[in-house]
Amino acid sequence: MALQDIVEQTVTGLGYELVEIERSAGGTLRVTIDMPWDEGGEEKYVNVEDCERVTRQLQYTLEVEGVDYKRLEVSSPGIDRPLKGEKDFERFEGELVDITLKAPLVANRRKYRGTLERTDAGWQVVWSDEPPPQPGVRVSKKKKEPVPLQALGFTLDELKEARLAPIVDFKGRKTKSVAGE
Repeated sequence: MALQDIVEQTVTGLGYELVEIERSAGGTLRVTIDMPWDEGGEEKYVNVEDCERVTRQLQYTLEVEGVDYKRLEVSSPGIDRPLKGEKDFERFEGELVDITLKAPLVANRRKYRGTLERTDAGWQVVWSDEPPPQPGVRVSKKKKEPVPLQALGFTLDELKEARLAPIVDFKGRKTKSVAGE
């Protein structure tokens, strides 16, 4: 059985979602876990006890399967969680993301930050080139023309990497508003 399958089976069996596995040259095996997505439910987060529980079970399972590693690290995905598949994109639709394309599509640019949206052809990221106001600087109340929004459509095959944009807000990530509220 392949390492990916062993780890995924163990992690999902404990009620978690496997985000990614990384194996370093020094023998470290890094496993990133998250709570499964519950549509419409409250967002749950991985804590230290969850990581400890998965670590204990993986140590036992990897020993039984004869997997060679020097150190095992189990962690949560963090504020810059990687988006790996269609399911992750659906889960984080409407969130601010950072994407890196395999090849530039427009003006030799491969990296974009914007709001993730679904389209008929796949996905798009929408952003504005207007710089955000600096902390402590007064914003003029004069009406000025808004900077137009830009959008870049892409498919998952064109992506090199996609992550949630790290938002440091001590009040936590804003929850998505439900239509009709």
